Amino acid sequence: MIKRILLALASGALFAVGLVVSGMTQPAKVMGFLNVAGIVDPARFGPWDPSLVFVMGGALLLMLLAFALTPPSRQHPERKPWLADKFELPTRRDIDSRLLLGAALFGIGWGLVGYCPGPALASLLTGGLDAGVFVLAMLVGMALARRWIGRVAA
Repeated sequence: MIKRILLALASGALFAVGLVVSGMTQPAKVMGFLNVAGIVDPARFGPWDPSLVFVMGGALLLMLLAFALTPPSRQHPERKPWLADKFELPTRRDIDSRLLLGAALFGIGWGLVGYCPGPALASLLTGGLDAGVFVLAMLVGMALARRWIGRVAA
């Protein structure tokens, strides 16, 4: 159990460092990436910043490499995680209004301020009042959503 916790801590720390080094904790860089109108008319909308495509592509390539190196075991001929019995994959396949509304709110928030939860938490370590305000607002929103969903479900 301690091994799993330490590995999770190291993975999270490595992820945070990667977010900071890649620039994904800089809202201006993220908003420049989301500015796809800049592809068509940079004079009118400002330039599009494609650099985060390379960050995401690099992460995908490393994940594919790590998955290819994950060995199958005798009792599990399919690949499995190194420190768990199996991969925990979602079982729900339906798309409902709550999923669509949540995705829309996430996208709108990301586009408005240039933060999503992971980079915002990593930004807390590098300073900046805006990251702190965003994380506080995110936590309040999560608490309100949990209360509201609890009332709707009851």
